[in-house]
Amino acid sequence: MLAVIGGTGMSELAAIEIIRRKGSETPLGAASSGVLHARLDGHELLFLARHGHPHKMPPHRINYRANLWALKQAGATRVVGVNAVGGIEAALSPGTMVIPDQLIDYTHDREATFFDGRFRPLQHIDFSWPYTETLRQDLSNAAADCGETVISGGVYGATQGPRLETAAEIARMTRDGCTLVGMTGMPEAVLARELGMEYACLALVVNPAAGVTEHEISMEEIHAVLEQGVERARRVIRALLEHA
Repeated sequence: MLAVIGGTGMSELAAIEIIRRKGSETPLGAASSGVLHARLDGHELLFLARHGHPHKMPPHRINYRANLWALKQAGATRVVGVNAVGGIEAALSPGTMVIPDQLIDYTHDREATFFDGRFRPLQHIDFSWPYTETLRQDLSNAAADCGETVISGGVYGATQGPRLETAAEIARMTRDGCTLVGMTGMPEAVLARELGMEYACLALVVNPAAGVTEHEISMEEIHAVLEQGVERARRVIRALLEHA
């Protein structure tokens, strides 16, 4: 079953029929919100609000392990994380949707594995390609089917937050090869891998990253882009469900 993790600006899915709600408690503590088992245009899916509903939980305090565990227990086999990001590459202007194929993790002090020797025995996994290619392709095809333009490929740089980055930090990330910057891409991706779930990211560029332009980053402009972009992301999810 497909699960959607909604990020900033997407703490709920419009036009869904809720079948049941599951509580937020897990063996790893409370998830950000309960898991919604719902229908969208007749197709079943699971939905979880990454920052809670209403939006209240900062990126570094999200219980990512509980979120992914709750989805797995609810029956998720495929997970699409919807993320609001900054565009590092100049061509990635606000409103662009990207399906990245790589990431670099700059976060710290997050519970980033189930295999910590306490909850589960130590185990190493291959994470060479952090996103599931078949799900990435399905997302790309779904976007084409519903007339939405997406860029397939890119490097997501995951930062700690909740503050935005400095221009020097973005310059370093550019040298590292990052094309996008966000705060919630890790450890979400690796936790899905550890649980054997397919995972892909649908990233909505909401602002140029620090120093990319001379224009100061405005929260008002970010929210304006989010309002329009979230509905476009919903259309892609609908199309993905139709071809599941």
